[in-house]
Amino acid sequence: MPAAFRTRRVLATSAALVALFLAALLSLAVGARPVAPSTVLDALLHGATGDDAEVVRQLRVPRTLIGLMVGAALALAGTALQGITRNPIADPGILGISQGSSVAVVLAIAFLGVHELSGYVWFAFAGAALASVAVHAIASAGRGGATPVKLALGGAAINALLLSVTTGVLTTRASALDEFRFWQIGSLDGRDTEIVGRIWPFLLLGAVLVVSVARGLDALALGEDVAKGLGQRVATVRIVGGLGATVLTGAAVAAAGPVAFVGLAVPHVARAIVGSDHRWVLPMAALVGPVMLLTADVAGRIVFPPGEVPAGVTTALIGVPFLVALVRRKAVPA
Repeated sequence: MPAAFRTRRVLATSAALVALFLAALLSLAVGARPVAPSTVLDALLHGATGDDAEVVRQLRVPRTLIGLMVGAALALAGTALQGITRNPIADPGILGISQGSSVAVVLAIAFLGVHELSGYVWFAFAGAALASVAVHAIASAGRGGATPVKLALGGAAINALLLSVTTGVLTTRASALDEFRFWQIGSLDGRDTEIVGRIWPFLLLGAVLVVSVARGLDALALGEDVAKGLGQRVATVRIVGGLGATVLTGAAVAAAGPVAFVGLAVPHVARAIVGSDHRWVLPMAALVGPVMLLTADVAGRIVFPPGEVPAGVTTALIGVPFLVALVRRKAVPA
């Protein structure tokens, strides 16, 4: 690797770390009650007292931590799915995995009386896994196997089916509607530190699984036959990477609902910055994902004060033009 390119990667990573710090600081300082950055730092580092300090510690720290974790999880999941499927528009939302988590959670709320995150998270994992299997089964049927286009179409079909199931349940179980509202679009509002403590082990496990197949994802990018020729166990790479993406998506959806398009856009941004080597793309995606999600969350707080636009809405406003640009560039192979 040329020294100049290595230096560029190091500088880009440093810049991403700075951007992440600034995004976190904005998330802690901006809202219906603006707090000066100096007050934020005093509240966190020196135990400052007062209403502003309590707002920072009790309300915005948990929200920011959830944004950091969910943004990284969705970005890593999207990067893994794009590598596994060799599909540049693959992400947990487009492939139906997020909606699988959501429909499992709404069924648990409506019919099983589950009202705690400790219960949500297991249903979210199960729904994500079943949706992944269903999409792959549909795409694998017929000639050619699971091509990128067939995966996208299978994901769209499963997404539509699961959305219909969710809507049907909510129209017949109105009592579950209020509790489920944030699952429909995704939001960081109203989260507490208990959620952080419950989901971080799953996020760590998913990240380890995804990172462990980084070399395999590089080989898959060259084609399945080439990957096998390079000694990679293609089936193992796909199973481990897919399992990691499922765990990451389930935990993220359990914590914040189905936040859209982070998993789609961030991997492309990361590759544009550091190249195609997944040993660099995955860490960069884990930095850029939280920056995107926290920035979207902050934007949602200031657009229509004193009300808020959920983060899932603002990320979609960013992601839809990004998806249109990908299609216009004919970036989706057959």
